[in-house]
Formats: sequence, C-alpha cells, structure tokens
Amino acid sequence: MYRLFALFILLSIFGSTMAQKVYSLEYSNQADVKVFVVKYENQADLKVFKVDYENQTGDNDGKWFFTDYANQADKKIYFVEYENQADLKIFFVNYENQAGWKEKKKMHLMY
Repeated sequence: MYRLFALFILLSIFGSTMAQKVYSLEYSNQADVKVFVVKYENQADLKVFKVDYENQTGDNDGKWFFTDYANQADKKIYFVEYENQADLKIFFVNYENQAGWKEKKKMHLMY
C-alpha cells in the first residue's frame, strides 16, 4: 500500500511539471507572459489547442488547459490589445495535431 501511495505522489509531481496549465489575468503587471492572438496562423509564434481536461496537456507543445484559479496554473498570461505589446503571438487551432511552435526561439517563455 505504501509503495502504491509513493508511486501516486511521484506521478503527480512529474505530471504537474510537464503541464501547460495557464490562467488568464485581468492585469498585465501580474502576468508571466503577455500574449496576442493573431488573425492568421502564419503570423503566430505558437499554435495553441485548448484541451478540455488537465491531463490532456502537453510538455510545452501548445496544448493548453485554462485553469479556474491562478494558483493552479504553471503560467499566468495576459491577453494584450496590440501586437507590439506581446511577448508571444498565438493562434488558436481547431485540432490537437495542429498545435505547436513555429520557431523554437520563444519556447523559453512557456517553461
């Protein structure tokens, strides 16, 4: 029983470090990353697919789960109004297999 409990704890810790759980803030000064949603896929640094469940998130591969509370998130983001205010430009895709980075130079923003 003890081994099973220890395994569960380890898997929980490992799983939470790989997740892309994000929380959308109301104020930009609280954000880890400022994000702008572009109109066209080819303008984006990252193509994002919103997953329905926390266990469907990926390891910095564009599969995001939006949390209900800031303390549950790995990254706190703020959606800016203008492109030049953003650290990261994203495009929301309709299918999971479309998610991912265009270039790897901004990947560090979501670690």
